[in-house]
Amino acid sequence: MLSVPFLKVILREIFSSGRVERITEPDLVMDDPEKVLAYTRAGREDGVMAPVYLFHAAHVCDLINPGETVVDLACGPATQLGLIARLNPEINFIGVDLSQPMLDKADAYINEQKLLNVKTVKDNIAELAKFEDNSVDAVFSTMALHHLPDQSALKETFSAIKRILKPGGGVYLADFARLKSAKSINYFAYQYADRQPELFTLDYYYSLNAAFSLRDFNEAKKQLPTHVNFYKLFLLPFMVAFKSNPRRQCIPDSLMNTLRNIENQLPGHHKVDIKDLKETFRLGGLKTDLLQ
Repeated sequence: MLSVPFLKVILREIFSSGRVERITEPDLVMDDPEKVLAYTRAGREDGVMAPVYLFHAAHVCDLINPGETVVDLACGPATQLGLIARLNPEINFIGVDLSQPMLDKADAYINEQKLLNVKTVKDNIAELAKFEDNSVDAVFSTMALHHLPDQSALKETFSAIKRILKPGGGVYLADFARLKSAKSINYFAYQYADRQPELFTLDYYYSLNAAFSLRDFNEAKKQLPTHVNFYKLFLLPFMVAFKSNPRRQCIPDSLMNTLRNIENQLPGHHKVDIKDLKETFRLGGLKTDLLQ
């Protein structure tokens, strides 16, 4: 059963006749060290994004096998990448980002977590020039595609993924899709404003406004391998996912138990969030056996 606030947003989006235009993200000014620290802390895997990181981690784990090479596009400070790499120490991961300051944060976090199976590379995800054709086993990207400047860059990114991926390789790409109502955007952006730094709330607000439309995603999908499916949240498609069929040859009990323990230890409000996320994506066709 979905939460009441979530149901209200669904009804608003269904009956809304307006359409919010895409606004590319402005640069956030982060010149206060304390605010930057709070912003970074809130974005870590036990912060306000915890249920989202867990959800995506489980879906990525469906697609990867020991000994493979897996690429995270626009890895940012490596929060999502760090979680997935820690869950899969026998897999080699490469985090890609165009921002050197962001890669510096990622490298620091990787060292802090003592992750020996992760390295980072500076590259444009719309080109992936440092990767040879058919050279990686799986590619994932979580909540980062909206940073791209326009639909052409989105198509180029999907084309680059197809180029570097081995035949039948794993794909998991998840991001926001643009909501119809500005009120709905405000709801999600400010939902936990009392529990997170102002900069984090503002960044979330800008991200939702910068999201691509469902039409943009449908057009870009033509550039991906044909075995990749397109999913969206049921009734409220403000989040979408592209996922190939599960290809994990064997799911260790230890992996499943760890994921479920993380889920069980989430605070109450985060359990509501991941429940809503799982249920609305499940109704849209996307599910994994790795979560309860």
